Amino acid sequence: MVSEKHSKSVPLIELVDCSLIFEAHQALDEVSFTLRKGERWALIGANGSGKTLLLKMLRGEVWPTPTGRQRRTASLAKEQIAYVGPERQDKYVRYDWNLTVTQVVTTGLFDEDIPLTQPTHAQKERVARVLKRFGLWGLRQRRILTLSYGQRRLALVARLFAGNAAVLLLDEVFNGLDVRAKEKLKKALEQPRGGHDWVITSHRPKELPKNVTHVAHIEHGRIVSAGPVGYERKVAHGRKEQKAKHRVLVAAKPRRKPSSTPLFVIRNADIYRDYRPVIRDLNWTLARGENWAILGANGSGKSSLLNMIYGDLHPALGGTIEREGVPRGTHIETWKHRLGWVSPELQADHYLATSIEEIVISGRYSSVGLNDAPTTADRKAADRWLKFFNIEHLRARGPRQVSYGQMRMALFARAMMNDPELLLLDEPCTGLDGDVRATLLGFIEQLAEKGTQIVMAVHDPEDIVPAVKHVLRIGRGGKVELVDVDFSW
Repeated sequence: MVSEKHSKSVPLIELVDCSLIFEAHQALDEVSFTLRKGERWALIGANGSGKTLLLKMLRGEVWPTPTGRQRRTASLAKEQIAYVGPERQDKYVRYDWNLTVTQVVTTGLFDEDIPLTQPTHAQKERVARVLKRFGLWGLRQRRILTLSYGQRRLALVARLFAGNAAVLLLDEVFNGLDVRAKEKLKKALEQPRGGHDWVITSHRPKELPKNVTHVAHIEHGRIVSAGPVGYERKVAHGRKEQKAKHRVLVAAKPRRKPSSTPLFVIRNADIYRDYRPVIRDLNWTLARGENWAILGANGSGKSSLLNMIYGDLHPALGGTIEREGVPRGTHIETWKHRLGWVSPELQADHYLATSIEEIVISGRYSSVGLNDAPTTADRKAADRWLKFFNIEHLRARGPRQVSYGQMRMALFARAMMNDPELLLLDEPCTGLDGDVRATLLGFIEQLAEKGTQIVMAVHDPEDIVPAVKHVLRIGRGGKVELVDVDFSW
């Protein structure tokens, strides 16, 4: 009989000198990592450091590149190790898996992507309990692709907890969740009913559960420090604080003369998604020079409102939106060319692009992909913004060859290709590490100071730049409140 003490010392998963060549690039470099029973790890690293691929190697979705020294061992079957992250969420968009929330969560019982196994009565009851635990019971019959980004993320987290996995691998799971949803997830991790051990990645230390036992830092594919929480504090204390450097914004192209006419006026607008009202009786004017933040819980309609401004959604009958310089009958592409758009959901749309440069250039045409070969002017504009965002070295790589955060920077470069008058930002900092986030927010602030207007939908007030002085808050029942604020602190 194996003693309890011995069972805790036996590694659940162990990597020894494991490297990974992924898409012709060195992603992991002689990584050694051990997860034992009772351990809960926080894995900290910048965008592109290798966190996601390390989690996938721990699960067995990717295997070490043979070097003669590498070893991966696990005392658990792959089905007992569950993974969730942004890439899994994007798969539902790429493959059009428009399942109900109940179906998504049920697939977690069997580690299936789509429903293949009929659950028993007891398993259906288990799924119902998990849905209620994460506040998803009211959405159980909704289709996953009709939900907000944060609601989809919460459904995938619930899917994780529905299964019987002993180890959870959680890749930036707090991204896109509102305050209430984050607290539900933290509670589930801090008071686990299934006795889970886990490894979690996060760019915001304040989001980490209180019961983290160990911390590991990964840089450029190598684990540079690892140990119990107390040890990590000593390591962190000895490090020099890294202050984000805000790059100087390159000179913008000359703009037309300022106009006193509002950029857009919305009157008596109701917005519906999936035949459901999300915003009611909206009256909102975006005056020249104003910058706004949109606040609201997951599913409140923030993204839908941005989509209406952009031109992909329309107000219900009786409501209107008047866009400056776009009289009735004008093709909506004329308006879109004056706007920049960034959203985490765009990453799934551009998954099949041949290169980062192609993604950036597509911003000139508000398109997914390119219908014609890029012009000299296209490449010149792309060079400008690739260099500004410090991703020019990634121009020839495909979306699968860069990190999630690097892909987000490419989408920002794409949004700037036409020097937009208005930048629409839907959770712009999702997936970005602390330094990149600070640099990006500094960039947005500089851009606003130079005259580009900003409308940003966020969950965390820390992601609102000082240039924003107005807030549109979406409350229960789709009611909207317009307030003036000062986020300069």
